[in-house]
Amino acid sequence: MPRSSERSAPSPLLRCLGWSTFVLCALAALLIGLGFVWFSWRVPAEEVSLDRDADGIVALTGGASRIADAIELLASGRGKRLLISGAYRATNSNEISRLNPEFGRWVRCCVDFDRSLNTLGNAIETKRWAESRGFRSLIIVTSNYHMPRALAEIAHQLPDVALVPFPVVTDRQRAERWWGHWATTRRMLIEYVKYVFAKARMALSPDAGNRRTS
Repeated sequence: MPRSSERSAPSPLLRCLGWSTFVLCALAALLIGLGFVWFSWRVPAEEVSLDRDADGIVALTGGASRIADAIELLASGRGKRLLISGAYRATNSNEISRLNPEFGRWVRCCVDFDRSLNTLGNAIETKRWAESRGFRSLIIVTSNYHMPRALAEIAHQLPDVALVPFPVVTDRQRAERWWGHWATTRRMLIEYVKYVFAKARMALSPDAGNRRTS
């Protein structure tokens, strides 16, 4: 008679469930990995030359070079006005002019600010700004790794507005590949996770672009 402490072999049903769970987890890991590869491939490694102008320019804050590049685009006639989105409360035209004295004339006449706190807020304020001015095309200025999520958020809010990306790439990003340094890899992974969650949220609220802001 077998001892009571001996365990019986797993039933076929349990074995099937175990293998199914393993296969599903493996497929999920594969999809996540492929998604990250696709996302990293979409992140521009170099700044681009614009092939068209737009009605407006939007700079999403987070780096001084973003604002400087956006003001230079404004001064070169690439857009009629510039929105600096997500600016600190202390940031104003005088401060920007002090930091960019060669572009002071354009800053004083043609730059607007909003105080949004995140990328979704940037998109909502961009929608309000573009609608109030009747803009149908926008140049979006932000860092290269932030560009996919920024474009997705703004396109969700403004589906009928043409968006022209202008990714800002730092000298360090040009000199090194993202997978060669843990800090850069970590930043890319975090941005990918944020992108996935943003796309999931958009899928649950597909009509955001149909609501006009006041």
